[in-house]
Amino acid sequence: MTAEYSRQAIIADLTAPIADIVKRYPTQRSAIMPALYLAQEKYGFIDETAYQAISEILDVPEIWVFELASFYTLYKNKNIGKYHLQLCTNVPCMLRGAYDLLDHLQTRLGINQGDTSTDGLFTLTTVECIGSCDLAPAMMVNETYHTNLSKERVDKLLDQLSQSSIKPSVEENNAATDKGPSTGTESSAGNGP
Repeated sequence: MTAEYSRQAIIADLTAPIADIVKRYPTQRSAIMPALYLAQEKYGFIDETAYQAISEILDVPEIWVFELASFYTLYKNKNIGKYHLQLCTNVPCMLRGAYDLLDHLQTRLGINQGDTSTDGLFTLTTVECIGSCDLAPAMMVNETYHTNLSKERVDKLLDQLSQSSIKPSVEENNAATDKGPSTGTESSAGNGP
């Protein structure tokens, strides 16, 4: 993290951009989530210091900020690796091998769920659902979806990410399934490995 991280620094850095965000919403409270996301984008994570600063900028109770930040998994309360691997373990993914993939990821990366690799490249977490049940098992790498996973596909992805110094890219043979959660109208036929 290169930016200074203190309540005062966050207030100085984010007051103007948050004021622009507030203009798009009917109430200050409605701007809490985008303000949290903005802080996370700038600092890599958000914690009590950020909650206090955002609460002050928006003139809302700190508990409102905390409630949202602690409920949604998209907000990180500690610094994470360059690539955040979020493996879905909800029922459809579980039935299609998510826990085998979790064991494989932990072994391959040498970390447990919730940890970051010593090189700072990977943080591995499990999540309840990423909305790709029809293409299970699924995982997000930062904001990119990877679906119809197998140990081989995971290994190929990890190799690509380890060798890359740019944002993770969507594999060509998986592009049709990596656009985000399913709308229920796509066909998954032929999108598998």
